[in-house]
Amino acid sequence: MGSGDQGGGELSQQTLWLLAVRDRRDREAFACLFDYYAPRLKGMLARSGMPSAATDDLVQDVLLTAWQKAHQFDPARAQASAWIYRIARNRQIDLIRRERRPLPDAVVPEDEDSEPDASQILALDQETGKLREALDRLTPEQRAMIEQAYLGDLTHTEIRQRTGLPLGTIKSRIRLGLERLRHELKELR
Repeated sequence: MGSGDQGGGELSQQTLWLLAVRDRRDREAFACLFDYYAPRLKGMLARSGMPSAATDDLVQDVLLTAWQKAHQFDPARAQASAWIYRIARNRQIDLIRRERRPLPDAVVPEDEDSEPDASQILALDQETGKLREALDRLTPEQRAMIEQAYLGDLTHTEIRQRTGLPLGTIKSRIRLGLERLRHELKELR
């Protein structure tokens, strides 16, 4: 049997490993699955434009999910590769939806001929002041996470490396802080 998934009813080595994980919680088979799929998943995610720090976290999450949900795997419906890549794709979509980072300025078309007038400058100053006030009303922990993620443009993994905090704590503080900012700044929309 080759190293890739085959069609035509023959089970691939990867599918046999996943069945061993499903049926016997076989750690050696899981290690083989991990060693086989981790670099392939990382490559797939990197080609899709995901930052390398985020790909490591996502690969870990995908393979942990494969371990936890192996009981749902049915080789009659899909080979291991299709099942694992589907988990990866779904996790990637979830991550993109959760983060919904603002578009970089380069994507927003600008009218080069127009200079901002005094009223636009005043409005921007007022909005900036309101944002600063809203940031000041966050807990120090939430503010620090939001500033690092959005103003410092750090990934969650980079924040974890700097602070030593668990990813769940970082994500929770960012989510709660953004919800509070959204609520406080809703009149600016």
